Amino acid sequence: MLSLHIDTQAEWRGGQRQVLLTVLGLRERGHRAVLVAHPKGQLAARAAEGHDLIRLAPRAEMDLHAAWRLARIIRDLNPSVVHAHDPHAVAAAALALSLSTAATGPALIASRRVAFHLQQNAFSRWKHRQVDCFIAASETIHATLLHDGIDASRIVTVYEGIDVHRIQAEPAANIHAELWLPRHAPVVGAAGALSPEKGHRHLIDAAALVVREVPDARFVILGEGDLRLSLERQIKELGLDKHVLLPGFRPDVLAFLRAFDLFVMPSISEGLGTSLLDAMAAAKPTVASNTGGIPEVVIDGTTGFLVPPRDHHALARAIVRLLKDEELRARMGNAGFERVQAVFSAAQMVDRTLGVYRAHAGVHHEDARGTAPSGDSTRPPARG
Repeated sequence: MLSLHIDTQAEWRGGQRQVLLTVLGLRERGHRAVLVAHPKGQLAARAAEGHDLIRLAPRAEMDLHAAWRLARIIRDLNPSVVHAHDPHAVAAAALALSLSTAATGPALIASRRVAFHLQQNAFSRWKHRQVDCFIAASETIHATLLHDGIDASRIVTVYEGIDVHRIQAEPAANIHAELWLPRHAPVVGAAGALSPEKGHRHLIDAAALVVREVPDARFVILGEGDLRLSLERQIKELGLDKHVLLPGFRPDVLAFLRAFDLFVMPSISEGLGTSLLDAMAAAKPTVASNTGGIPEVVIDGTTGFLVPPRDHHALARAIVRLLKDEELRARMGNAGFERVQAVFSAAQMVDRTLGVYRAHAGVHHEDARGTAPSGDSTRPPARG
C-alpha cells in the first residue's frame, strides 16, 4: 500500500515524532510511505533523504499554490490514502484533492492529537467534511470530535505509540554534572513547550512548596516557548534560581528522562501526553494533571498520581510523597513500564493505523470534493 503523509510543522514535538514513527513503521512492514514535510523543519531533517521525502509547506491555511503542487504530487504518486497529520495539513490535502476531477481517489485520513475543539468557520467546516476518517489519539479527543459534529462512523481511536526498546536502550544523561546540580540531589523532570496549556507555572509554584520539605530537590523543565521570560521571572520572584532550571529544547531529551527520579506533567489541557509515555517507558513514576487524555495513560495510585489541574498544592504533595519513598518510586516506575509496553507501543500504533488505511483505501467520493468556501464564520474560531 502506498500512503502519502503530510506534516506542515517546523518544530519537533510529539506529533512530529508520531509521524516519523508511522512512516518508518509502515516502511518496515513493506509499504511505501512518502513524507511531505516543512522544508526547514525538524521532521524533514530527521527523515531519510530520497524520493520519498518531499519538502513542501503551505504559507497559510489557504495556500492555493501549495495546494496545486500537492495536487500534482498526488496525481503522480496515486496513493491509496493521504494522511494529514496536523490542521494545516488537512487544509492543504483537502484543497489539493478538491482540484481533482476524478470520481475516485485516495482516502483522506486526518490525525487529531489535541483536545481543542474544531474551528467552526466556513472553510474549516468544509475541510473537515472532506476527511474520510479522523484518527483520534485518545478517547477524550474522540469525544471532542463527536461533540463538534463529526459522525461516529468517521472516527477511530488509535493511541499514540513509542519505541519502548529504544528508550530502554538510551544511556542516561549525567544530568548532575551537565547542569551543575548537587551530586545526590533528587531530580524532578518535565518536558514540553513553554506554553500556557502545559501548566509549567503551576509546577514552579509547587516547587516552592516541595523544597521546604525536600531542600535538595531540583526541577528541570525541558522545552522552549513564548512563556520563557514569564517563567524565568516567576522562578526569580520565588527565590528558586538554584532549584528550578529551564535548559531549553534538548535533542537528547530521552537521555534526560532516563536520569530523572520522577516525571511531572502539570498540563491544563492534553490530548494524550507522549512525554508521559516516554517517562513510563524509562520506568519513571509520574505525577500528572487529571485532564484530557492523561487519565487514559496514568493509572492513579499504580503508575503514578493524578492531581487536579492548576492545583499546585496537590501537585506538591504528590511530588513530596514520591521523593520521600524510594520503594514507591520503583514500584510505580515498573508498573508504568509494563503498562506502556502493553498498550502504547509504536508497533501497535502502526498496525492499527494500517488497519484504518485498509478500511478506507479506494474510497469512492460520490459527491466530488468541491471548491472551498471563502466566507468567514459567524462564530470566533477555536484553537486547532
